[in-house]
Amino acid sequence: MQNVQTNADSILQSAKTVFDIESRSIALLTERIGDEFVESVNTMLACSGRVIVTGIGKSGLIGKKVAATLSSTGTPAFFLHPADASHGDLGMVTQTDVVLCLSKSGNTDEISAIVPVLKKLGVVIITMTGNLRSALAERSDIVLDVGVENEACPNDLAPTASTSAMLAMGDALAVALVKQRNFNREDFAFLHPGGSVGKQFIKIDEIMFTNDFIPVVHDDADLRQVVLEMSTKRFGGTCVVDKNGVCVGIITDGDLRRLWVRDMDIKQSRARDIMHPSPKTVSVGTLARTAFEIMSQHNIMQIIVVNAQNRPVGMVHLHDLLESGIGKL
Repeated sequence: MQNVQTNADSILQSAKTVFDIESRSIALLTERIGDEFVESVNTMLACSGRVIVTGIGKSGLIGKKVAATLSSTGTPAFFLHPADASHGDLGMVTQTDVVLCLSKSGNTDEISAIVPVLKKLGVVIITMTGNLRSALAERSDIVLDVGVENEACPNDLAPTASTSAMLAMGDALAVALVKQRNFNREDFAFLHPGGSVGKQFIKIDEIMFTNDFIPVVHDDADLRQVVLEMSTKRFGGTCVVDKNGVCVGIITDGDLRRLWVRDMDIKQSRARDIMHPSPKTVSVGTLARTAFEIMSQHNIMQIIVVNAQNRPVGMVHLHDLLESGIGKL
């Protein structure tokens, strides 16, 4: 049991050492960024093409993540493997692009092989490296220093602290670009339509039924017209409007069922006598999740979407929101 405990202490201490070394390496970056970082951000902002990220090995893996982060936050980017670039994929790079190279040593053969072609194209080359005296650093237009004192690896070999520093620098570039572009939450959601983030910002306009699909009757409609409209449109309810087309009420299946226990002449009844006045509505542009919350709170199955004049322009059933994944947020 003593050996097991000793082993556990050693394992935990090893992890704490890694955290300490890597966090220190990232913290030191704050002392190194300056004009080069600002120039990098401004160059990417001014780029009318894409940011082409390249690197090999562990640096390449970090490069893929950096490219993905840039793309998802408003800066068009993609990862280009330097070996593939040497065998034809350089055709993906145009004069309007910016190239971001990641190399710990700055002497990566595969990247060095494509630099002459990139220079001929006239693209701006930004390099992240830990070796400011390397051939790659000297041939780049902008150099970002991501050097570390030592790796977290006990043999000081496996890229650990150095890749953490590269990743942090890439994130810093992406976040700075987000702020400069005023890239907001809805912009982010637009680029993530398949995830829960995107669903949070789906507007009711994108789900609602419009035009002839909206069940609508005038307030003087008789019971036959009401039932026919509800049966045809299959929403389990219908909007009621006045002579100006303004929404004044809603009639649901439940309202029709309750008619049979009310002391009134059904044959002489009009929509205004049956309807529920002041129905729950949402405006055009309302978030779908907001509509879902209103429907859940008031235990209703459909909601009317109205314009600025309070005229019905759409209707949504609870099932439509559930099928769109809104109810799972």
